[in-house]
Amino acid sequence: MIFWDLFWGFFVANVLGYGGGPASIPLLQNQIVDQYGWMTNQEFVDMLALANALPGPINTKIAAFTGFQQAGWLGVFVTSFATIVPSAITLIFLLKILNQFRQSNVVRGMTMLVQPVIAILMIELTWDFGVISIDSLGYVQSIGIAVFTLLALQRWKIHPAIVIILAFIYGGLVLSHSVS
Repeated sequence: MIFWDLFWGFFVANVLGYGGGPASIPLLQNQIVDQYGWMTNQEFVDMLALANALPGPINTKIAAFTGFQQAGWLGVFVTSFATIVPSAITLIFLLKILNQFRQSNVVRGMTMLVQPVIAILMIELTWDFGVISIDSLGYVQSIGIAVFTLLALQRWKIHPAIVIILAFIYGGLVLSHSVS
């Protein structure tokens, strides 16, 4: 039963995850945390932070981690298959259809109207992560890190990978001594 649950959970999240990896994260969180209870919200946030620090597509890293945690190497295969194969087949099929009708007002309207839904899903995910951050680090640390990150990315144009590395360093050197 666990293999079917792993397959179905990742299949649903990835097939419905219009907009790529970041847009799928709220769907994956729903499946992993809320639907199946494979992780707590805090564990999901920790896993997502680690997955973002590693190279490659976020969905496959989340799938591999969750699959291994729940069912070992066979779980990795099942979740990776559910993440990659159905999405690839759907992508090829839908792109062929969308390419034929790319000038259609209906197709343009559909893609434009999905964008606000994705934005709201990302805002909800950000809110949840903010609450977890404040619970674990406190207001001062969380807001300070958030403000620094915003400035680093928007004003100083520091590459996101460097900001992530700086966060790891800060967490390892400073927060490891202040968080119990």
